[in-house]
Amino acid sequence: MHFSKLLLATLVTPLFAHPGEKHDPHAVKREIHTRDVLASSGKRALDACSTTLGARHLHAKNVKRRAQTVDSLRKKRGITANPQKYRRDLAALEEWEAINHNQTGLLDYSPHTPESVIFAANTSCILTPTVTDGPYYVWGEVIRQNVKEEEHCDGVDLFLEVQYIDINTCKPVEGALVDIWQANATGVYSGISTSGNYAANGYNSTYLRGIQQTNADGIVTFDTIFPGHYDGRAIHTHLLTHLNATILPNNTLQVGTGSVTQIGQLFWNEDLRSAVEATYPYTTNTQAITSNADDMWSVEQASSAYDPFPEYVYLGEGVEEGLFAWIQIGVNASSDYTDNSYYSIAAYYDENGGHANSESVIGGGSGGGGMGGMNGTNSTMP
Repeated sequence: MHFSKLLLATLVTPLFAHPGEKHDPHAVKREIHTRDVLASSGKRALDACSTTLGARHLHAKNVKRRAQTVDSLRKKRGITANPQKYRRDLAALEEWEAINHNQTGLLDYSPHTPESVIFAANTSCILTPTVTDGPYYVWGEVIRQNVKEEEHCDGVDLFLEVQYIDINTCKPVEGALVDIWQANATGVYSGISTSGNYAANGYNSTYLRGIQQTNADGIVTFDTIFPGHYDGRAIHTHLLTHLNATILPNNTLQVGTGSVTQIGQLFWNEDLRSAVEATYPYTTNTQAITSNADDMWSVEQASSAYDPFPEYVYLGEGVEEGLFAWIQIGVNASSDYTDNSYYSIAAYYDENGGHANSESVIGGGSGGGGMGGMNGTNSTMP
């Protein structure tokens, strides 16, 4: 299997971020500093947690579960070849991300490398709410594990596992409701119909969006695809975490309930992006490609205070056979960022279908939820 790292951004930036947002540069600078302080203190808390009996037990469960998941996914897809295993060197990755944003060497692992080596990695990321949810967040998505639909979801299959750990208690965060949303292979988001992002079926579309609730081990999983690129942003996947939200009979969340504990974006390295985008239908995407180095939301996210890189493996010999990716995220479960300027609802999906939030910039209003005037030059930069 190919073993590597993903790229997780936990930063803010004052320039050319997401159109539909405007943030004071001085406030942004303070928030970056606050992010670093929170990350450092969070890392210390997670480091202390890692030595506990409960953490060691959870670690062993993680190794076993991830190995079993990959084995099950391979069998489901009829993959019988004995693939090579690779791992990226962490120090080289940190150098790549922090300095030259280019590429790193691969360290060969034999096909007989123990599962404990492949699947034991815990990233212990601190996802502070200093990453915008972007102007394309939709409230009202359905609770479902598989967010792929029959249309507009062709691409490289991605099975994503996210585990949340409370840095205050050292325990998994059970019962959190995690939103996921991303662009499809041609760089278009569902649920939105606006300049630069005219989704088929407009506000009524729901592909590659959904919600899952964390289990007793703090885990959610999603069946999705590797996201496509679009002009102005590096490839990324959005995550947003609610606590204590009310689940309605129609399997959606009640508006205005619960707290927002985490807002974040997963980024993906250039080697993997290149491999995926050499396949169909990514090859039909005519939008300009933005690298991680040129993406203003990821260029500064590497820090010595925490490891921001999740993991992934190829299920077979090539990306066409699918990917399994995982990340462990440290959060402060007592936090609530509902009123944070980076939390904004662009649209709602309810019993009447999808419709724009009239108070958001995307919806044509004055910019509710902390969103100000347009900042940037491309309206498809969520």
